[in-house]
Amino acid sequence: MKLLLARVNLFHFDPLLLCVSISLLLIGFVMVSSASLHLGVKMTGDSLYYPVRQLMHIGLGLILGGCVAATPIRFWEENGPKFFIAGLMLLIIVLIPNLGVKVNGSIRWLSIGGLRIQVSEVVKFFSVIYMAGYVTRHQSSVQDSAFGLLKPLALFSVACLLLLLEPDFGSAVVILMIAMGIMFLAGARLSQFIVLLLIIGILAMLLVYFSPYRLVRVTSFMDPWADPLKTGFQLVQALISFGRGEWLGVGLGSGIQKLFYLPEAHTDFLFSVIAEELGLLGVVTVIGLFSLLVWRTFEIAEAAEQTGQRFSAFIAYGLGIWFGFQSFVNMGVNMGILPTKGLTLPLMSYGGGSMMIMCCAIALLFRVQSETAEINASTVPAQHRGARGYHG
Repeated sequence: MKLLLARVNLFHFDPLLLCVSISLLLIGFVMVSSASLHLGVKMTGDSLYYPVRQLMHIGLGLILGGCVAATPIRFWEENGPKFFIAGLMLLIIVLIPNLGVKVNGSIRWLSIGGLRIQVSEVVKFFSVIYMAGYVTRHQSSVQDSAFGLLKPLALFSVACLLLLLEPDFGSAVVILMIAMGIMFLAGARLSQFIVLLLIIGILAMLLVYFSPYRLVRVTSFMDPWADPLKTGFQLVQALISFGRGEWLGVGLGSGIQKLFYLPEAHTDFLFSVIAEELGLLGVVTVIGLFSLLVWRTFEIAEAAEQTGQRFSAFIAYGLGIWFGFQSFVNMGVNMGILPTKGLTLPLMSYGGGSMMIMCCAIALLFRVQSETAEINASTVPAQHRGARGYHG
């Protein structure tokens, strides 16, 4: 017990990061509860079914997050490649008949101990760790050679192919953004980076064009009112939610769209429920919290880089890209500015795997910040002694 207390006392908590994370968790839990009470009655006869399970997800996430926060960054740096290979193995396992859980036509989950774990969320977490380690070990190769960029992208291409077989196009885009973003921040040549982006963009368009259901999503996104009862139904209902919310919303729990009008109201389209019940005020608050989260994440990354902790810095940069991009896509889909993608709102949407992995990601960020603060605390006194002419 004394050892545990000593470790807690040595851990440097970031007040802003802690407040933002807790705020997102609390708002998310309240809104998931509001969006799922009626669904629980219909599916299980228990209105508290989804809120209780989400509370369990958060609890498990905090426990796992505590373990991650207690693990030195050196451990992640040494084992990053192994974790990424393990993530690829999970993507293969989920595609094996009778092992992967099929929901709404997609096989993305593994059932472990009664919990559904979305494998792609685990892969995103491991992708950040692997890429941070790669650019740290091969800095000159990434900056000077095209091969330095293509080598990790070959592994990521395998992961994307497996994700597309589920199918999970959204998660494939997210891990590519993580990889490309970290390499860009590591100093990859802009010309090579632009060429890679063009190639990836062309491949993405071909995937959409030759996949009927993806093409329908894009065309319905461009004009959802052309078929408001079929292909455009979900987006139309989301837009109605935003329209009904106006400035201050219709009131917590008083939303109508969640009552079987808006599909996936407690998961992918939770932001629309927030818009209807809390109005523009709630929307701006959530956007502001995510903006603060991403801003603080990049500040932590910059601080780590200034102390020479390159791996820690790229961990934080990768997490910032992940949080920012995924939340932007989710909110953009809800507002009708992006085609529909099955991505959750980080730390807020219902889901065991997503919630637990996001808690682990935030905990890893806390670890980066703590070790950076510890280094700064140990160097400042030495600098003061030198300034005062201290000779030992």
